[in-house]
Amino acid sequence: MIIQLSLRRTLVLYQRCSAKRINMFTIMDDDGNVSMVEEPSPDYTYTYADYLKWKFEERLELFKGRIFKMSAPNTKHQVVAGRLHLRIGAFLEKQKCQIFIAPFDVRLPVRNRKNDNEITTVVQPDLCVVCDETKIDERGCCGAPDLVIEILSPGNSQKEVRIKFQLYEEAGVKEYWIVNPVEENLVVHVLGEDEKFLGFKMYAGGDVIKPSAITGLSVDVTEIFKK
Repeated sequence: MIIQLSLRRTLVLYQRCSAKRINMFTIMDDDGNVSMVEEPSPDYTYTYADYLKWKFEERLELFKGRIFKMSAPNTKHQVVAGRLHLRIGAFLEKQKCQIFIAPFDVRLPVRNRKNDNEITTVVQPDLCVVCDETKIDERGCCGAPDLVIEILSPGNSQKEVRIKFQLYEEAGVKEYWIVNPVEENLVVHVLGEDEKFLGFKMYAGGDVIKPSAITGLSVDVTEIFKK
């Protein structure tokens, strides 16, 4: 698989050398000359400014400057995402909040550093609800959504799930749902006054979720996972 990236002033094509398990980059200069180099130092931090220049076939996210390739969603993932989008979207039709479905870039600035070359985290939640319209622009959302919903796929790693939990907590996401289509349940994390997620509560068939981040909304878990 080849992914075209921008590294400093070069066009970079990422290519994995599976035989030796070495990450290699094909660098193409302005004259079209091509050469192979080893993977850049892991200490290098990419920014949203780099992200905007990339041309790639697969979806990527930036976690504190590090590149993470997103796994392709399966059918069950998409069915659950669609049902949640329809249910929450219908409730929000006459509300100021807006719901967005992936692919939709969410930039998570640190300490209000919102310039493109300062932002090092860009995620694409499966679903997110944003109630502060000043966070929305033509490129997506800049700032923490009120509600983030991530739906697990077989390709999600434990490391990815753990890092996203930390990123959403640090950014100040008010409520975070992790949906498991295989087990047909979901876990809800709510941000406390100390800006930390308050443990979690699990929901399964027969339960009704009433998110604190969206007053008046109720979601029947059975409807999400119905056959």
